[in-house]
Amino acid sequence: MKLLLTSGGVTNARIHTALTELLGKPISEARALCIPTAEYGHPWCTPESAWRFVAGQSPAPMCDLGWASLGLLELTALPSMDRARWVPWVQAADALLVDGGDAMFLAHWMRESGLTELLPSLVDTVWVGVSAGSMVMTPRIGREFVSWPASGGDDRTLGLVDFSVFPHLNHPMMPENTLPAAQRWAANLTGSCYAMDDQSAIRVQGGTVEVVSDGEWVQLTPPY
Repeated sequence: MKLLLTSGGVTNARIHTALTELLGKPISEARALCIPTAEYGHPWCTPESAWRFVAGQSPAPMCDLGWASLGLLELTALPSMDRARWVPWVQAADALLVDGGDAMFLAHWMRESGLTELLPSLVDTVWVGVSAGSMVMTPRIGREFVSWPASGGDDRTLGLVDFSVFPHLNHPMMPENTLPAAQRWAANLTGSCYAMDDQSAIRVQGGTVEVVSDGEWVQLTPPY
C-alpha cells in the first residue's frame, strides 16, 4: 500500500502532485472510497462534521478533488456483512480517503472490520489520511491524542510505518499545538517523529519516506 499522510488534506499543489504520482493517473480517472469512521470516536466531532467530510465541504480537501467515482465505506458496518460483499469494493478502489477524529477508535474498527488484515494485499492502493487518518498508521500517537474512553489510555495504533505524527502544528484553532508541545510529545515516544502543519504531508512508497510541504514541519527524534 502507498501512503499519503496529511495533517489537513490535499491543501496545496505539492501535495496534490504527490497524490497524482502515487495514483499513477489523474484524479479524474481514479476511484475512491471515503472513510469517516474516526469522526464518531472524537468528542469534538459531530454528525455534521462527518457529513461535511463526505460531502467535500470540510476544511480538509479530499472528497472534493474531482474523483471519477466516490463511495462511502463505514467501517463500523463491515463486521455485520459478509467479507465477500465488501472486500471487492475496497479492492476496486484506487484510493482510500480516511478522515480525522480519534485514531484509537479508527484503529479499533479497522481491526474489527478486517480492513487491517486486507491492507498488505492492496499494493497499488493509496491511503490518503487526514490527521487521525494519518496517525492510525503509526506505532503510537502519544497520550496527548488519546480521547476515546474505551482505549483505556492505550496509545498504540497499527504500526504500519515506523514513525509518529503530530498534526496541525501551529494551527490557529489549536493554540496548544505548538512546537514546544510537539517536542514534549516526542520525548515520550520512541523512534522518529514528525510535527507538521496543514500544508504538509508525508509520502510513503516502497520503503521511502518523503515530506511534501509548502508549510512548516520538523522531524523530532527523541531523546533530546
